[in-house]
Amino acid sequence: MSKYDVIVLGSGPGGYVTAIRASQLGFKTAVIEKESLGGVCLNWGCIPTKALLKSAEVFNYLKHAEDYGLKVKEADKDFDAVVKRSRDVANGMSKGVQFLMKKNKIDVIEGFGKLLKGKKVEVAKDDQTKTYEADHIIVATGARSRELPNLPQDGEKVIGYRQAMTLKKQPKKMIVVGSGAIGVEFAHFYNAMGTEVTIVEYLPNLVPVEDIDVSKQFEKSFKKSGIKVMTNASVEKVDTSREGVKATVKTKKGEEILEADIVLSAVGIKTNIENIGLEEVGIQVDKDKIQVNEWYQTNVPGYYAIGDVTPGQALAHVASAEGILCVEKIKGMKVEALDYGNIPGCTYASPEIASVGLTEKQAKEQGYEIKVGKFPFSASGKASASGKKDGFVKVIFDAKYGEWLGCHMIGAGVTDMIAEAVLGRKLETTGHEVLKAVHPHPTMSEAVMEATADAYDEVIHL
Repeated sequence: MSKYDVIVLGSGPGGYVTAIRASQLGFKTAVIEKESLGGVCLNWGCIPTKALLKSAEVFNYLKHAEDYGLKVKEADKDFDAVVKRSRDVANGMSKGVQFLMKKNKIDVIEGFGKLLKGKKVEVAKDDQTKTYEADHIIVATGARSRELPNLPQDGEKVIGYRQAMTLKKQPKKMIVVGSGAIGVEFAHFYNAMGTEVTIVEYLPNLVPVEDIDVSKQFEKSFKKSGIKVMTNASVEKVDTSREGVKATVKTKKGEEILEADIVLSAVGIKTNIENIGLEEVGIQVDKDKIQVNEWYQTNVPGYYAIGDVTPGQALAHVASAEGILCVEKIKGMKVEALDYGNIPGCTYASPEIASVGLTEKQAKEQGYEIKVGKFPFSASGKASASGKKDGFVKVIFDAKYGEWLGCHMIGAGVTDMIAEAVLGRKLETTGHEVLKAVHPHPTMSEAVMEATADAYDEVIHL
């Protein structure tokens, strides 16, 4: 039986990062992966979707070349080539993880891993099993597309995100159910490619976890781009018996029948915790989430869990951060527990959305007296020059102490800007310090300073 210091079950952005950090700390480490290194994020999520969205962005530029004083005889696309580029990007990233495994002397064990008592893992592949032992076993098996009982996925007419990335034929009409990050990113991509898209959201606003001002602006931008938006609506049933799909949608005004080629179900995720031995080992689970403490230890000594399978935010960067903290704690290092109130969220549709901290509503509900500032990109020189004037930056500060409570952005490139707010909040920066930190001009990022100035009644360019 092979013996390791650390075995990581799963090689997504939580698992492979955890394994690398463990190896850096001197642990003999192995990773168990049933499919492709990099997990869903690199192979079927974060990375390939961004490749698709980049193609959509370039196609939009070509279609609006005249807005920039340029002439393009005819803007056209090759849908198969767009999908192929996305897969090539994903494959390249997965090979990059293979390189990192070799560089860090991490053993990659292929197969389906199942936890056993006594700090062991059984790995099954091709009707053969082998058992491995470790002092510390970390579960990082991630999650998959969640299926609703009334919206079962057949992989052809009712699909999840995996099939949405590799369709052999571009649909003429598509219904997207759910307006979280996955739903709106695919809605934007297919709409940009020329598909007629309808997005159905059960709650009153698109991207419902965001600040209400962001949600309203996003919905306005989506409608302007030609996407049909149905909020306060739910898909009650789908009929796939004939050509295409008929979806019965319940709205406040009654039921409406929508016809499309494909329905994309983007209603959240389901953790991959089935048949991995949790029950046999006695690891505590609640509502399909593995229960852990602040150091990601389960109730059974020697077994840990990180990423989507735990109660924290289901985000790649959260999984990576949790894994690093987990193995550093195992090493005995002095570490600080992760602040889940300072985790940035990003949505890569057009316009992009990025946010961190409290929304205005949450800040008021928690009893803060607040100062709120907002700066629209329509007043930004860089945004005007770029032809990307939709959106704004909104900041929320505690009126008494100047604490940066929240930052919410919508517009071009804001996912690359939000780190300023994350770092500022981590360092307990005040509104006055943000205001006096000179931002470069002309940039989109100076909207953070301008929004802060607006909060303190010192705004110049409004």
